[in-house]
Amino acid sequence: MRGYSDLAEELRRRNARSVALQFPEGLKRRAGEIALFLKGEGFSVVVCGDPCYGACDLASDVIPHVDALVHFGHTPVGGEDEKVIFETYPIDFDPDVLKEAVPLLKQRRVGLVTTAQHVHLVPGMVQKLRELGVVAVTRRGSRGCGEGQVLGCAFGAAHIPDVEEILFVGTGLFHPTGVRLATKKRVVALDPLAGTAREVDEERFLRQRFGLVERARSARLFGLIVSTKTGQCRLALAQKLASRCRNAVVVAMREVDPDELLNLGFPAYVNFACPRLAYDDQSRFPAPVLSPCEFEILLGERDFSSYEIDEMP
Repeated sequence: MRGYSDLAEELRRRNARSVALQFPEGLKRRAGEIALFLKGEGFSVVVCGDPCYGACDLASDVIPHVDALVHFGHTPVGGEDEKVIFETYPIDFDPDVLKEAVPLLKQRRVGLVTTAQHVHLVPGMVQKLRELGVVAVTRRGSRGCGEGQVLGCAFGAAHIPDVEEILFVGTGLFHPTGVRLATKKRVVALDPLAGTAREVDEERFLRQRFGLVERARSARLFGLIVSTKTGQCRLALAQKLASRCRNAVVVAMREVDPDELLNLGFPAYVNFACPRLAYDDQSRFPAPVLSPCEFEILLGERDFSSYEIDEMP
């Protein structure tokens, strides 16, 4: 994230007087200090307090009431209102940490991907890997991503045709597992902050998803959840699948909340909102929540051997 003074200058350049600030959960505690700084600079400031899960989740209902919406922590996914300003939150690390991953690589020419927090370091990572005897290949990602950047719902940067192995640099296992399932290639994940590396094994994830499909098989009614958020609406796909199952009903929601799913009372759901909801939040939901691919498996339209991770177009 650039300095607050630079942000204030950008707002003045846009002749913005009223500003809304939107933060993902991990950065919300910065809201107060940034709001006070901008207020001191003469801006009228509103902080968006609702949950925010990505650039696909813009506070669109606030935009008509302000001159600018500053969205922190994410990069644009395309099609945003011209009032929106994206403030990324880059996190640096010592490129020497890459040497922790090299012994696990079986190839000397690999694909390299990372997340928005580290994408500014991609050129430096490529250079460091070259010094370590590894040629790193990158490509521009999908959904507005930069060179080498993947999202939890878009792994376009990992689809590098002439490599057999991918090095993921970032925290957590969801992104590298998604890269593994999206590309079918061997993936080594390096956590640059912890300094640890491991080969990604997707088997536990697949066993859990297989069990979920089997749990949903006895359901006699399916709710096909469509999000009304700015970058998550996949109504056409939901309607297409609903037309192939007489017991499927499309349900439009803004916030996919466990209590609301409980109130709706469907014995099983299919998620067309943010793909990570079905994967990350299953334990919070009162019923199985499948991905579109998993629903096709349940309908007998594809085999589990052709499982695909859910990605947004």
